[in-house]
Amino acid sequence: MNKLSQYIDKNVAPLFNKGGKWEKYWSFFDAFHSFLFVPTTTAPRRGVQVHDSVDSKRVITTLIIALIPALLFGMWNEGYQHFTAIHQEAGFWECFFYGLLLFLPKVIVTYIVGLGIEFCIAAYKHEEVAEGFLASGILIPAVMPAETPLWTIALATAFAVVFAKEVFGGTGYNIFNPALIARAFLFFAYPTAMSGTDVFVRGGSALGFGGIDGVDAVSVATPLGMVAEGTFNPATFNTWDAFLGIIPGSFAETSTLAILIGACILIVSGVASWRIMLSCFAGGALMSAIIYAFADNAPTVAQQLCLGGFAFAAVFMATDPVTAARTNTGKWIYGCFVGVMAIVIRMFNTGYPEGAMLAVLLGNAVAPLIDYCVVQANINRRNKRAALVANA
Repeated sequence: MNKLSQYIDKNVAPLFNKGGKWEKYWSFFDAFHSFLFVPTTTAPRRGVQVHDSVDSKRVITTLIIALIPALLFGMWNEGYQHFTAIHQEAGFWECFFYGLLLFLPKVIVTYIVGLGIEFCIAAYKHEEVAEGFLASGILIPAVMPAETPLWTIALATAFAVVFAKEVFGGTGYNIFNPALIARAFLFFAYPTAMSGTDVFVRGGSALGFGGIDGVDAVSVATPLGMVAEGTFNPATFNTWDAFLGIIPGSFAETSTLAILIGACILIVSGVASWRIMLSCFAGGALMSAIIYAFADNAPTVAQQLCLGGFAFAAVFMATDPVTAARTNTGKWIYGCFVGVMAIVIRMFNTGYPEGAMLAVLLGNAVAPLIDYCVVQANINRRNKRAALVANA
């Protein structure tokens, strides 16, 4: 690889650098070069720079690795839910490949649309292509139901890249999580493609696995759908199945166990904040306990934390370092706010039974205010301490 890198730097790079034959395509070359090799440009060695081996490419790679357990289980579960709904026996690999063939087109469409827009904007501005969308490109299809049409995913991806990232200045400047903006856009623009009993389990035979000809989806009530309808019974609901993820839902959101495995990877690698994760679960558990004590047929605390996208939002969405709170104290407040709001929205807004994703977006909106208040409180405390010392 070193010889290949040296050859490219010597013979290929000059063609794309300033004054080269293909100068206007420098952004494309730089993006592929950065993807294949470690960038050679770093911050200056002098001054107050802190140097280590962590860069955005490593952070995103770690995030994708942490997503793998939830994605793999979600693919199998999607196939399992399909064959169960149509009352057909299927083995492990048949279920897995069914879900894989459902998931791959969504990933391909997301990356083609999202990266295509980012490459074009970077080429127009003659800037580097940021690696941020490599994470968003896998997160967007991960939170989509199985029956979400590809054209709506393409439209939501374009909206998220342009209006949630580029209008703010690109990766690192966005206020809201782009993957959640894509999901929120689809929910409010095309609600029938994102909610109801017909979008989470595919029932047709378009993928060649048999099934019901001419039927695109099977009507299957999700646990949160039953909560919204008031038909949920916590005594008969299998909490263990919800923890394992053997329930209808979006691809990567069903298995709390797989999500927690990913959480361990993120925490050990230092990529995500354990404070946000812990406080998010704590806030959700507290609000769930309060509601369970006073409401009829409300899910238990364990059921609330395992249902829908709560765990996925707490581990992968709320911890986004760009849109989350930055101060340590602020992270506790921010995570608790997201957890509480997720349960409140879920239980009291029947039109939006999945409250976790909207709660994270609300958290993104107030994160700068939380950090400002924390920093200002620290300044005021130090000023008071300095005044006491001066008067002593």
